[in-house]
Amino acid sequence: MQNNSTRLHTENLAIGYPTKNGSKTLFDSITIELKAGKLIALVGENGIGKSTLLKTISGLLKPISGTVFVNNKNINTYKSIELAQEMSLVLTEKLPPSNLTIYEIIALGRQPYTNWLGVLTEEDQIKIEKAIDFTGIREICDKKHDEVSDGQLQIALITRALAQDTTLIILDEPTTHLDLVHKAKLLKLLQKLTHDLDKTILFSTHDIDLAIQMCDEMIVCTKNKVQQNIPCNFIESGIFNSLFSSEHLNFDAKIGKYKII
Repeated sequence: MQNNSTRLHTENLAIGYPTKNGSKTLFDSITIELKAGKLIALVGENGIGKSTLLKTISGLLKPISGTVFVNNKNINTYKSIELAQEMSLVLTEKLPPSNLTIYEIIALGRQPYTNWLGVLTEEDQIKIEKAIDFTGIREICDKKHDEVSDGQLQIALITRALAQDTTLIILDEPTTHLDLVHKAKLLKLLQKLTHDLDKTILFSTHDIDLAIQMCDEMIVCTKNKVQQNIPCNFIESGIFNSLFSSEHLNFDAKIGKYKII
């Protein structure tokens, strides 16, 4: 039986950043709804505010106004450790220099559940092992994180989010710096997480052609608003032709891809 529960939604959300004279609003009246078992891509041109939107709905930034709800509870009422048991984040920041192995990075996903000593229980270890088996990266678990490829590290960070055992996973540009093969592999993994494990996954990306093929829904940021819909409806509306202000790109609705002209 399909689970149609809402994992995250917004009401009258306005996002932006503080300025000397108050604040700069990037978008207002944002209404998005992330349902169970859905893979959702967030797209828009560089600098339009995708990262600001992700950081706002994940609680890292305060909204200008409006409310974000996680599992129908105001995000501001969560303690940080409680929110970490509901939502996993995979951001674009590089890992600091360390001797951590891939296994140790994955094990960090259990931090919201461990005691103050950070001791892993048998249940924690089971969750870690299940996550490793699901993503299929056991052969690199003993390697240091700076000894693996960008694609392998990105899968490891997703495995850490899976070990965190949340229903909602948010990723900021996970396919950046990956070649086409590893982009496809990563998106297939995200699709598997949503369809097989009922996760709700939102990720920002510049790979719009791939997102159209792989995602259940998309959130599109244009210059004046944020819209959510299924890919075929966006194609029919012609929104992808207005997404980038370039005379050299044209979106071919017949094949669902951009062409250079």
